[in-house]
Amino acid sequence: MALTVVRDLRDARQPTTVEELERFETDALAGFILARAAAGTADITISNDIGDLQQIRDWFGRPLWEMEPPDADAYFGREVRHLAPTTRRGKADALSVYFQYLELRHAVEIHNLTGIVVQCPLDELNRQRGSTQLLIRIPPSECEISLLFEGWACDLQTCRKFATGARNFTAARLMSQVGLRIKECRCLSLDDIKWEVGRFGKVHVRYGKGARGAGPKQRLVPLINGARATAQWYVEDVRGHFDDEWGRPGSPLLPSERRHADGTSKYVSSQSLRDGLNEAVERHLPSWAGRLTPHVLRHFCASQMYLTGMDLLAIQELLGHSWIATTMRYVHVQRTHIEDAWLRGQQRAAQRLEGLTP
Repeated sequence: MALTVVRDLRDARQPTTVEELERFETDALAGFILARAAAGTADITISNDIGDLQQIRDWFGRPLWEMEPPDADAYFGREVRHLAPTTRRGKADALSVYFQYLELRHAVEIHNLTGIVVQCPLDELNRQRGSTQLLIRIPPSECEISLLFEGWACDLQTCRKFATGARNFTAARLMSQVGLRIKECRCLSLDDIKWEVGRFGKVHVRYGKGARGAGPKQRLVPLINGARATAQWYVEDVRGHFDDEWGRPGSPLLPSERRHADGTSKYVSSQSLRDGLNEAVERHLPSWAGRLTPHVLRHFCASQMYLTGMDLLAIQELLGHSWIATTMRYVHVQRTHIEDAWLRGQQRAAQRLEGLTP
């Protein structure tokens, strides 16, 4: 039985012109964009990934498939070391996904053109590490949140701009009551409030966060936990201060003071809502100044729902999480299974000692 001669994949192939390589690199990147779009990845995520890849390509000066681990060490260890950890992880994730695409779709072509075996330059040694510190958010207590909103409500009676103050108050209140994200809140229209749906009415969230960079994930959020009263007060007593566009489809629930060229109201910006919350926190809950963000209000909502007995699956659906593990990170502060296990252990120890005591 004769042995078959196996050619090493690293053997160089026929020479390739610079123009051919440039065309192939452009086509490969275009194919990557199309593949990501086909997977349902949001346009903004694709745009960010392409921007990161272009920055790495400009620094490297050669096609990215030529990158090796020492090149990645130099880029992430020196070139972008000063950037925030989340920014570095974003660049590393974009590079990893691009190499997955090259390995799955173009490994043979790249080898035929260049003799290079495609291999991601990020390995177990230089892969960017996540920070568990970013996942731990301890929300304020129910008493502190009540103090904040009671003081804020009193301010509305004398504030210079009642409409914008009440708008910011309503947005923050909804974040704390039903866990809306700030983008979900600012993108609501008047049509999205479905007063007659369900027992309490529901709000149609059209711009929920998609998993793994996917496009907007829609859901219906019930107006529980006092959210219906908040929305009803705002619509009946506040919304009319901005305009009278009640019948226009897509009219914003939380409008900006700015207008489009045709005179219709724009949607409020996320920064305006953040500024309103920050100002209220500084006045009425100064111990949380700089720390009580819209996302912390979302954590507060999840924790309070858990304390009142709502099960994790219901909280997951309310918040719009794709994975139950994400929801558990929101309620872990209130989970008492470790304390409960310790108490049971103490009780068992006491029972074993009962027969030994005179």
